[in-house]
Amino acid sequence: MNIGFIGLGVMGTPMAAHLAEAGNTLYTCLNTSPLPEVLKALDVIVVATPGEVAANCDIIITMLPDSPDVERVVAGADGLLGNINAKTLLIDMSSISPIVTAELAKQVNEKGGLYLDAPVSGGQVGAEAASLTIMIGGPTAAFEQAKPLFELMGKNITLIGEHNGAGQTCKIANQIIVALNIEAVSEALLFASKAGCDPAIVRQALMGGFASSKILEVHAERMINRTFDPGFRIKLHQKDLNLALESARVLGVSLPNTATCQQLFTACAANGGENDDHSAMVKALESMAGHTVA
Repeated sequence: MNIGFIGLGVMGTPMAAHLAEAGNTLYTCLNTSPLPEVLKALDVIVVATPGEVAANCDIIITMLPDSPDVERVVAGADGLLGNINAKTLLIDMSSISPIVTAELAKQVNEKGGLYLDAPVSGGQVGAEAASLTIMIGGPTAAFEQAKPLFELMGKNITLIGEHNGAGQTCKIANQIIVALNIEAVSEALLFASKAGCDPAIVRQALMGGFASSKILEVHAERMINRTFDPGFRIKLHQKDLNLALESARVLGVSLPNTATCQQLFTACAANGGENDDHSAMVKALESMAGHTVA
Protein backbone atom coordinates (compact mmCIF):
# COMPACT_ATOMS: atom_id res chain seq x y z
CA MET A 1 0.00 0.00 0.00
CA ASN A 2 0.96 3.67 -0.25
CA ILE A 3 1.99 4.99 3.17
CA GLY A 4 2.97 8.54 4.04
CA PHE A 5 5.76 8.90 6.59
CA ILE A 6 6.78 12.38 7.76
CA GLY A 7 9.61 12.74 10.28
CA LEU A 8 12.77 10.89 9.27
CA GLY A 9 14.94 11.45 12.31
CA VAL A 10 16.99 9.08 14.43
CA MET A 11 13.95 6.88 15.10
CA GLY A 12 11.73 7.72 12.15
CA THR A 13 14.26 6.56 9.57
CA PRO A 14 14.51 2.93 10.73
CA MET A 15 10.76 2.80 11.37
CA ALA A 16 10.08 3.96 7.82
CA ALA A 17 12.65 1.51 6.48
CA HIS A 18 10.84 -1.43 8.10
CA LEU A 19 7.61 -0.40 6.38
CA ALA A 20 9.32 -0.06 3.00
CA GLU A 21 11.17 -3.36 3.38
CA ALA A 22 7.79 -5.06 3.83
CA GLY A 23 6.82 -4.00 0.30
CA ASN A 24 4.94 -0.78 0.99
CA THR A 25 5.49 2.33 -1.13
CA LEU A 26 6.47 5.26 1.08
CA TYR A 27 5.86 8.95 0.39
CA THR A 28 7.48 11.69 2.42
CA CYS A 29 8.33 15.39 2.39
CA LEU A 30 11.50 16.90 3.81
CA ASN A 31 12.17 19.90 6.01
CA THR A 32 15.90 20.69 6.07
CA SER A 33 17.69 17.34 6.02
CA PRO A 34 18.14 15.26 2.84
CA LEU A 35 16.53 11.86 2.42
CA PRO A 36 18.61 9.29 4.36
CA GLU A 37 20.63 6.96 2.13
CA VAL A 38 18.91 3.85 3.48
CA LEU A 39 15.56 5.23 2.30
CA LYS A 40 16.93 6.25 -1.09
CA ALA A 41 17.86 2.60 -1.58
CA LEU A 42 14.26 1.63 -0.74
CA ASP A 43 12.83 3.99 -3.38
CA VAL A 44 11.00 6.27 -0.96
CA ILE A 45 9.20 8.97 -2.95
CA VAL A 46 9.78 12.60 -1.93
CA VAL A 47 7.07 15.20 -2.62
CA ALA A 48 7.01 18.90 -1.84
CA THR A 49 4.46 19.25 0.99
CA PRO A 50 2.52 17.29 3.62
CA GLY A 51 -0.62 17.98 1.57
CA GLU A 52 0.92 16.12 -1.38
CA VAL A 53 1.73 13.21 0.91
CA ALA A 54 -1.94 13.05 1.94
CA ALA A 55 -3.05 13.25 -1.70
CA ASN A 56 -1.11 10.06 -2.47
CA CYS A 57 -1.71 8.01 0.69
CA ASP A 58 -4.68 6.77 2.70
CA ILE A 59 -2.47 5.98 5.70
CA ILE A 60 -0.09 8.66 6.97
CA ILE A 61 2.37 8.37 9.86
CA THR A 62 4.01 11.33 11.57
CA MET A 63 7.09 10.98 13.81
CA LEU A 64 8.04 14.53 14.79
CA PRO A 65 9.85 16.20 17.71
CA ASP A 66 7.13 18.25 19.42
CA SER A 67 3.53 19.46 19.43
CA PRO A 68 4.12 22.56 17.22
CA ASP A 69 5.79 20.37 14.58
CA VAL A 70 2.79 18.04 14.39
CA GLU A 71 0.38 20.98 14.34
CA ARG A 72 2.29 22.55 11.43
CA VAL A 73 2.40 19.33 9.40
CA VAL A 74 -1.25 18.48 10.02
CA ALA A 75 -2.99 21.85 10.07
CA GLY A 76 -0.49 24.38 8.71
CA ALA A 77 -0.15 25.82 5.22
CA ASP A 78 -0.09 22.96 2.67
CA GLY A 79 -0.68 20.57 5.58
CA LEU A 80 -2.23 17.14 5.64
CA LEU A 81 -5.73 18.44 6.42
CA GLY A 82 -6.09 19.84 2.92
CA ASN A 83 -6.30 16.34 1.45
CA ILE A 84 -7.71 14.25 4.30
CA ASN A 85 -10.97 12.44 3.55
CA ALA A 86 -13.11 9.52 4.70
CA LYS A 87 -10.43 7.02 3.56
CA THR A 88 -7.62 8.64 5.56
CA LEU A 89 -6.05 7.17 8.68
CA LEU A 90 -3.57 9.53 10.34
CA ILE A 91 -1.25 7.92 12.88
CA ASP A 92 0.84 10.28 14.99
CA MET A 93 3.74 8.36 16.57
CA SER A 94 5.35 11.51 17.99
CA SER A 95 5.36 12.23 21.72
CA ILE A 96 3.26 15.36 22.15
CA SER A 97 0.63 16.98 24.35
CA PRO A 98 -2.57 14.96 24.92
CA ILE A 99 -4.50 18.24 24.63
CA VAL A 100 -3.01 19.04 21.22
CA THR A 101 -3.62 15.42 20.20
CA ALA A 102 -7.33 15.67 21.02
CA GLU A 103 -7.67 18.91 19.04
CA LEU A 104 -5.88 17.53 15.96
CA ALA A 105 -7.96 14.35 16.12
CA LYS A 106 -11.11 16.48 16.15
CA GLN A 107 -9.98 18.33 13.02
CA VAL A 108 -9.14 15.09 11.22
CA ASN A 109 -12.49 13.56 12.25
CA GLU A 110 -14.33 16.62 10.92
CA LYS A 111 -12.77 15.88 7.52
CA GLY A 112 -14.07 12.31 7.76
CA GLY A 113 -10.71 10.74 8.61
CA LEU A 114 -9.61 8.57 11.54
CA TYR A 115 -6.83 9.45 13.98
CA LEU A 116 -4.60 7.39 16.26
CA ASP A 117 -2.03 8.71 18.68
CA ALA A 118 0.62 6.00 18.91
CA PRO A 119 3.78 7.24 20.68
CA VAL A 120 6.61 4.78 21.10
CA SER A 121 9.27 3.75 23.60
CA GLY A 122 12.49 1.89 22.99
CA GLY A 123 14.73 4.55 21.51
CA GLN A 124 16.94 4.21 18.49
CA VAL A 125 17.84 0.64 19.43
CA GLY A 126 14.18 -0.38 19.51
CA ALA A 127 13.43 1.45 16.27
CA GLU A 128 16.27 -0.31 14.47
CA ALA A 129 15.33 -3.72 15.89
CA ALA A 130 11.59 -3.24 15.21
CA SER A 131 11.00 -3.96 18.90
CA LEU A 132 9.37 -0.69 19.97
CA THR A 133 6.66 -0.48 22.59
CA ILE A 134 3.70 1.28 20.96
CA MET A 135 0.99 2.90 23.09
CA ILE A 136 -2.18 3.72 21.16
CA GLY A 137 -5.19 5.92 21.73
CA GLY A 138 -8.16 5.98 19.36
CA PRO A 139 -11.02 3.95 17.90
CA THR A 140 -10.72 0.15 17.91
CA ALA A 141 -11.53 -0.04 14.19
CA ALA A 142 -8.64 2.30 13.37
CA PHE A 143 -6.35 0.31 15.67
CA GLU A 144 -7.21 -2.96 13.92
CA GLN A 145 -6.55 -1.34 10.54
CA ALA A 146 -3.14 -0.08 11.66
CA LYS A 147 -2.06 -3.12 13.68
CA PRO A 148 -0.25 -4.92 10.80
CA LEU A 149 1.87 -1.79 10.33
CA PHE A 150 2.57 -1.48 14.04
CA GLU A 151 3.75 -5.10 14.00
CA LEU A 152 6.41 -4.17 11.45
CA MET A 153 7.83 -1.59 13.86
CA GLY A 154 7.22 -2.94 17.35
CA LYS A 155 6.61 -5.90 19.63
CA ASN A 156 4.61 -4.61 22.61
CA ILE A 157 1.54 -3.05 20.98
CA THR A 158 -1.31 -1.93 23.24
CA LEU A 159 -4.54 -0.01 22.70
CA ILE A 160 -4.61 2.06 25.89
CA GLY A 161 -8.06 3.56 25.33
CA GLU A 162 -10.54 4.45 22.61
CA HIS A 163 -10.20 8.20 23.16
CA ASN A 164 -7.49 10.16 21.42
CA GLY A 165 -4.83 11.24 23.92
CA ALA A 166 -4.78 7.92 25.80
CA GLY A 167 -1.60 6.85 24.03
CA GLN A 168 0.10 10.15 24.79
CA THR A 169 -0.90 9.93 28.46
CA CYS A 170 0.66 6.47 28.67
CA LYS A 171 3.83 7.74 26.97
CA ILE A 172 4.12 10.55 29.51
CA ALA A 173 3.88 7.96 32.29
CA ASN A 174 6.61 5.97 30.52
CA GLN A 175 8.90 9.00 30.34
CA ILE A 176 8.42 9.69 34.05
CA ILE A 177 9.52 6.14 34.86
CA VAL A 178 12.49 6.26 32.47
CA ALA A 179 13.75 9.59 33.82
CA LEU A 180 13.51 8.47 37.44
CA ASN A 181 15.28 5.20 36.61
CA ILE A 182 18.12 7.07 34.88
CA GLU A 183 18.45 9.27 37.95
CA ALA A 184 18.48 6.25 40.29
CA VAL A 185 21.10 4.38 38.26
CA SER A 186 23.21 7.55 38.02
CA GLU A 187 23.16 8.03 41.80
CA ALA A 188 23.94 4.37 42.49
CA LEU A 189 26.92 4.18 40.13
CA LEU A 190 28.24 7.55 41.33
CA PHE A 191 28.00 6.39 44.95
CA ALA A 192 29.72 3.07 44.24
CA SER A 193 32.43 4.65 42.10
CA LYS A 194 33.33 7.35 44.61
CA ALA A 195 33.42 4.72 47.35
CA GLY A 196 36.19 2.98 45.41
CA CYS A 197 34.32 0.21 43.61
CA ASP A 198 34.59 -0.54 39.91
CA PRO A 199 31.21 0.66 38.53
CA ALA A 200 31.33 -1.93 35.72
CA ILE A 201 31.57 -4.76 38.25
CA VAL A 202 28.85 -3.17 40.39
CA ARG A 203 26.59 -2.93 37.35
CA GLN A 204 27.20 -6.59 36.49
CA ALA A 205 26.36 -7.67 40.04
CA LEU A 206 23.18 -5.60 40.14
CA MET A 207 22.02 -7.03 36.81
CA GLY A 208 21.35 -10.34 38.59
CA GLY A 209 19.19 -8.89 41.35
CA PHE A 210 15.97 -6.99 41.98
CA ALA A 211 17.59 -3.73 40.86
CA SER A 212 17.95 -5.02 37.32
CA SER A 213 16.32 -2.90 34.63
CA LYS A 214 16.69 -1.92 30.99
CA ILE A 215 18.19 1.37 32.15
CA LEU A 216 20.81 -0.48 34.21
CA GLU A 217 21.53 -2.76 31.27
CA VAL A 218 21.84 -0.14 28.52
CA HIS A 219 22.35 3.29 30.06
CA ALA A 220 24.63 2.31 32.91
CA GLU A 221 27.01 0.97 30.28
CA ARG A 222 26.82 4.32 28.48
CA MET A 223 27.65 6.13 31.73
CA ILE A 224 30.65 3.91 32.44
CA ASN A 225 32.00 3.98 28.87
CA ARG A 226 31.15 7.69 28.37
CA THR A 227 29.25 6.97 25.17
CA PHE A 228 26.65 9.72 25.12
CA ASP A 229 25.92 9.91 21.39
CA PRO A 230 22.14 10.24 21.31
CA GLY A 231 19.72 7.44 21.09
CA PHE A 232 17.26 9.83 22.76
CA ARG A 233 18.36 13.41 23.28
CA ILE A 234 18.17 15.24 26.61
CA LYS A 235 16.23 18.10 24.99
CA LEU A 236 13.52 15.68 23.86
CA HIS A 237 13.22 14.12 27.31
CA GLN A 238 12.98 17.66 28.72
CA LYS A 239 10.06 18.25 26.37
CA ASP A 240 8.34 15.08 27.60
CA LEU A 241 8.82 15.97 31.26
CA ASN A 242 7.45 19.44 30.55
CA LEU A 243 4.32 17.71 29.23
CA ALA A 244 4.21 15.60 32.41
CA LEU A 245 4.54 18.58 34.73
CA GLU A 246 2.07 20.73 32.79
CA SER A 247 -0.50 17.92 32.71
CA ALA A 248 0.06 17.23 36.41
CA ARG A 249 -0.71 20.85 37.26
CA VAL A 250 -4.00 20.60 35.39
CA LEU A 251 -4.83 17.34 37.19
CA GLY A 252 -3.75 18.63 40.60
CA VAL A 253 -1.10 15.91 40.94
CA SER A 254 2.31 16.48 42.55
CA LEU A 255 5.30 14.91 40.74
CA PRO A 256 8.24 15.98 42.93
CA ASN A 257 10.83 13.53 41.61
CA THR A 258 9.85 14.22 38.01
CA ALA A 259 10.57 17.88 38.72
CA THR A 260 13.98 16.95 40.17
CA CYS A 261 14.88 14.98 37.04
CA GLN A 262 13.84 17.93 34.90
CA GLN A 263 16.19 20.18 36.86
CA LEU A 264 19.06 17.73 36.33
CA PHE A 265 18.35 17.67 32.59
CA THR A 266 18.25 21.48 32.65
CA ALA A 267 21.69 21.56 34.31
CA CYS A 268 23.04 19.29 31.56
CA ALA A 269 21.50 21.43 28.82
CA ALA A 270 22.89 24.61 30.39
CA ASN A 271 26.37 23.11 30.06
CA GLY A 272 25.99 22.31 26.36
CA GLY A 273 24.54 18.81 26.72
CA GLU A 274 21.04 19.20 25.31
CA ASN A 275 21.89 16.95 22.37
CA ASP A 276 23.57 14.26 24.49
CA ASP A 277 21.78 11.00 25.15
CA HIS A 278 19.50 11.24 28.19
CA SER A 279 21.80 8.85 30.06
CA ALA A 280 24.13 11.87 30.32
CA MET A 281 21.94 13.08 33.18
CA VAL A 282 24.70 11.47 35.26
CA LYS A 283 26.96 14.42 34.35
CA ALA A 284 24.85 16.80 36.45
CA LEU A 285 25.25 14.57 39.51
CA GLU A 286 28.95 14.06 38.78
CA SER A 287 29.43 17.81 38.73
CA MET A 288 27.91 18.14 42.22
CA ALA A 289 30.02 15.27 43.53
CA GLY A 290 33.28 16.33 41.89
CA HIS A 291 33.69 12.78 40.64
CA THR A 292 33.20 10.97 37.32
CA VAL A 293 31.73 7.49 36.94
CA ALA A 294 34.23 5.66 34.74
